[in-house]
Amino acid sequence: MCMLNPGMRALIVRKTHRSLSATGLVTFREHVLPEALAHKHVWWYGGSGEKPAAYMYANGSTAVVGGMDQAMKIMSSEYDLIYVQEATEMTINDLELMTTRLRNGKVSFQQLLMDCNPQQPTHLLKKRCDAGQTVMLHAKHEDNPILFDLLPDGSCRITERGRGYIEKLDALQGVRKLRLRHGIWAAAEGVIYEGWRPEIHLTDRKILPYEWPRLWGVDFGFVHPFVWQMWAIDPDGRLWLEKEIHRTQRLVEDHAKDILAVVTKQDGKTWKYPRPRAILCDHDAEDRATLVRHLGLGTTPAKKTVSDGIQAMQSRLRVLADGKPRLYVCRDSLVSRDEALAEAGKPTCFAEEIEGYVWEKTPDGKPDKDQPHKEDDDSMDCARYVVSEQDLHGTTRVRWG
Repeated sequence: MCMLNPGMRALIVRKTHRSLSATGLVTFREHVLPEALAHKHVWWYGGSGEKPAAYMYANGSTAVVGGMDQAMKIMSSEYDLIYVQEATEMTINDLELMTTRLRNGKVSFQQLLMDCNPQQPTHLLKKRCDAGQTVMLHAKHEDNPILFDLLPDGSCRITERGRGYIEKLDALQGVRKLRLRHGIWAAAEGVIYEGWRPEIHLTDRKILPYEWPRLWGVDFGFVHPFVWQMWAIDPDGRLWLEKEIHRTQRLVEDHAKDILAVVTKQDGKTWKYPRPRAILCDHDAEDRATLVRHLGLGTTPAKKTVSDGIQAMQSRLRVLADGKPRLYVCRDSLVSRDEALAEAGKPTCFAEEIEGYVWEKTPDGKPDKDQPHKEDDDSMDCARYVVSEQDLHGTTRVRWG
């Protein structure tokens, strides 16, 4: 559209600029723009204090890029087309704000175009589509020319790259398979944390006060993810997930270096956050000893009773009379994305894991509400350690190495 309509303005946007840079812009740059960049039809402008980053076109068109966490910068202009990546992250206020900026008038139509993976059937986007307020176009993996070749008779043949990817999706179970493989807006059957609402529990806050105490949780893993979480405690006792590492195929000593890189400045010595009141760990003695040695901090074995820990988490998710829950997750808490997990259709962080965290099924297929399904639960275990320490103990225990 930018090539065909001189002087038009487009916006490529996601909920946060950081998440857009790591996902959509990579695809745009590597699969859409190479020829135009090579022939100087398009070039990159890195932005300034006054202007957002953008792709500039030789015919005067512009494709601005950004996140709604920088809304004032990207919403100060008018556009002909706005493309939203992973639109399920957006609030109704975000969508309404974007709609007001579609008035540049350089193209014969002005359009808000969105893509997303399916979520729960009660999601606001699905409701808007059901009500006829938004048009939903269903796309299948078979429509993707990287994954499938279209044959002359109208059928399709899977590509070599597609075979590996589809095999991973076919191996998924439950709600993640319904959503990611088959494109169904499905709710998880037997979901444990029914009170989780992304529009309520996810927050765009980036900086939490230094004076708020911190607690760390650690769940060890190598093939399964290693998870480290830093939680802040506000003056009202609410827990805020501030930072998270969720990665596979790395040694504990490497995770310790990553943790220190997050919590200290470039000198590796000056702390950017308060030292944790406690580090609640999975009980593996060897991994705990390695973590202590490389962090220089002591750890405490986590309270691992499952049932009362889950009940404490459920209680914190409940919205109280003041309209607020007792647990928040910072949207940008994930330090770096494990692309191997993402490629396999696995959850890569707390916010992705919680919606598929379900009860084990009994032989007759009903949820067994005494036993969580032990798969894709590493962030849930880690968070439960922290919540249990806060809510199932009288006093926080502290021990330093």
